[in-house]
Amino acid sequence: MTTNPWRDRFFEDFAVGDVCKHRHARTVTPYDNMLFTLLTQNPAPLHVNHDYAKAAGHERVPFNSTFILALVTGQSVADLTPNVMTNLGWSEVKLPAPTYEGDTIYSESEVVSLRESATHPRAGIMSLKTIGYNQTGTVVIEFVRTVMVYKAGQAPSLPRPEPRRTVR
Repeated sequence: MTTNPWRDRFFEDFAVGDVCKHRHARTVTPYDNMLFTLLTQNPAPLHVNHDYAKAAGHERVPFNSTFILALVTGQSVADLTPNVMTNLGWSEVKLPAPTYEGDTIYSESEVVSLRESATHPRAGIMSLKTIGYNQTGTVVIEFVRTVMVYKAGQAPSLPRPEPRRTVR
């Protein structure tokens, strides 16, 4: 297992079995659920109608599951994939428990495989098993995400612009 800090790793800096507890957690709000549901044109009453959610057996309105997939993926980016070339896909997505408005979502990832890319010599391919869990430790989502990550010295480098200062 690699003991390098998580921030700014390149392909060579990862090892199978590395586990990262992601630094960011987020409490999800009714506004998040409504906005995401409307933006994605999801008409399911389960996510927008409290009476319907109760009739379906939920204590509160359950969160749109694709938001939770996006949120937990996003929580992993600062730690694992700031040097990503591209996402290749998600697989084995499971939702073992619902997320409700007001839950706080935490996440962690484990590196499950690493290999060279056959088509992009500047990058390697990494698969990560990620879980998201709430404030009680209940796992609400798990998935495998596969990404192409740049090798050291191969990522694009852009000069940072300097601010134009006016003399007063």
